[in-house]
Amino acid sequence: MIPNLTDAELRAWQALLHAHHDVTSKLEMELREEHGLSLGDYDVLLRLARAPGRRLRMTDLATRVMMSPSGLTRVVDRLVLDGLVRRERFDGDARVMLAQLTERGRSVLRRAARTHLRGIREHYTGRLNLAQLRNVTSALETITGPHEPH
Repeated sequence: MIPNLTDAELRAWQALLHAHHDVTSKLEMELREEHGLSLGDYDVLLRLARAPGRRLRMTDLATRVMMSPSGLTRVVDRLVLDGLVRRERFDGDARVMLAQLTERGRSVLRRAARTHLRGIREHYTGRLNLAQLRNVTSALETITGPHEPH
């Protein structure tokens, strides 16, 4: 039989869940209200903006945004309808679909980034001092390994 979590383990677990929920809910609400984007929409646009040629294969994009392929397809479908992303076939293999950020998508992303970065600071990083930020980073990277932006 597996023993119950200690009080410290339970508090750490619940604190992670609640912090994640509270911060992402606020970020989502701000992006929706100010730009009509979900947090997932924003993430897709950001990953495309950072990619070479502002485009990625759908399978690579799904990995980077941590979505299922079907979930990503739904998000990209909406972004295509809004003119923020376009789909195209890969020249070397007609089975491979690419998603590419449009100029309109880039413009929307630039405006949304100001809201998103302000929100991260207001709801998360700005509430911690430098030592706390380093401790949170160290603790989480102990679990996930160092993060490389992609």
